[in-house]
Amino acid sequence: MKRPCYCILCALAAAAVAALLFVAGPSASAQPPKPISFINDVAPILKENCFACHDTKKRSGKYDMTTFEKIVAGGSNGEPITIGKHDDSEFYTLMVTKEERRMPPRDKGEAVPKAKADIIARWIQEGAKLDAGLAPKADLVKELRVRWAPPVPAEKYSFPTIVNALAFTPDGKQLVVGGHHELTVWDIASAKLVTRVRIRAERAYAMAFLPDGKLAVAGGRPGQEGDVRIFNLAAKPKEMQNGVAILDGVNDPLTMVKQLLDADDSVLCLAVSADGKRLVSGGCDRTVRVWDLTGGVAAAKLEQTVENHADWVLGVALSADGKYLLTAGRDKTAKVWDLKAKESVLTFPEHQNIVYGVAMKADGTVGFSVGADKQLRNWKPTGEGKQIKAGGGHGDDVFKIVAHPKEPLLLTASADKSIRSWNMETLANVKTFQGLTDFVYAVAVSPDGKQVAGGAYDGEVRIWKTDDATVVKAFNASPGYVVKVAATPKK
Repeated sequence: MKRPCYCILCALAAAAVAALLFVAGPSASAQPPKPISFINDVAPILKENCFACHDTKKRSGKYDMTTFEKIVAGGSNGEPITIGKHDDSEFYTLMVTKEERRMPPRDKGEAVPKAKADIIARWIQEGAKLDAGLAPKADLVKELRVRWAPPVPAEKYSFPTIVNALAFTPDGKQLVVGGHHELTVWDIASAKLVTRVRIRAERAYAMAFLPDGKLAVAGGRPGQEGDVRIFNLAAKPKEMQNGVAILDGVNDPLTMVKQLLDADDSVLCLAVSADGKRLVSGGCDRTVRVWDLTGGVAAAKLEQTVENHADWVLGVALSADGKYLLTAGRDKTAKVWDLKAKESVLTFPEHQNIVYGVAMKADGTVGFSVGADKQLRNWKPTGEGKQIKAGGGHGDDVFKIVAHPKEPLLLTASADKSIRSWNMETLANVKTFQGLTDFVYAVAVSPDGKQVAGGAYDGEVRIWKTDDATVVKAFNASPGYVVKVAATPKK
């Protein structure tokens, strides 16, 4: 569930109080109200109500509102602001009009609340000024992002967190799970929480350990920002909370050791090459990015960007030799990209529905993909990309696919509340891992291949033995959350 941006809500609440003073008029003994700030008071309102139709891509009415300079310049209707006269400024009047031509348009959503429209009016009355030190050409989306501070995760969760990603630590003794603005680390033997790592991203969507033991995490705040960051889980904790180590992955450079990407929307998938020299990500901006890690994380370089899909990139995988990149898209295709030649090799369209994940056989001779058609498909990643076989078994969308590190097996996670293992050669279903009671969004295999972990929408995590699918541990990965058990009806 998407949470509100608490700092912006607080800023708006404070601004609303100031707006009420403006409307009612200060008393003789009251202090003059603080001037309206464009970036702190006005820009958040525009982002919430206007940017969707007036960004650099859509420019409805030829009006781009993503910089101060473009806001005051206006669109096809000319300059929208008459300084000092809000009633003569379309920038304000179109927000409050009772006529059909209202902004936002009536078919796009609700009108700007009165308290917020009053903030706009007062800003115009005060001269429609730009804050000192802020450039007129500055990208407002990025400026708002820079000023946003993530909330501190609650000591105890009132609601369960969605598990979008999890990963076994390199020694196989702990499991890292994505939470709400944090990563949680659990001891597998005891199923106890041992570490909490505060992060900027609201959700972690993908994780991958690098050869040096550091953890790459892709995530973001849906529709607002995305990132790829590298964390050192072995950093010395700055505090302890009820016996749990607390790491600051937002401000402590010893914990968050490198930020590789700052994007405008969530980053959804990651892959690390077998030799650890390349890291690949993909996400909502349709772009796949490839980093060269040959010189280590500190010297990481963006090697190339790939825009090969018409919609979100939901999955990425690399061939063992690092030559080919497989991608999965919301555009209903899987694709193959030649990293050396920097060109598209083929498109696999057989799912005819959203493709959520991809994998590749170690020798590079077979590609695998899963999607909303409930199928696991294998196909030739060269030539015409001909399908070899389709394997059924799941009863609902298949969200994730990973290759077993030691055996010719694939593991898939599904909305049918199960994880399945498959013979890589025949696509026969080997084992079914059951017990989760909600959509399964995450699956991981331990480094030695002996355990499989899955995470679900309701925060539940289960760990099974790979060979016989017996449960090793089960817990809810929402710190302090008390799972509500339905009362037994009286007879």
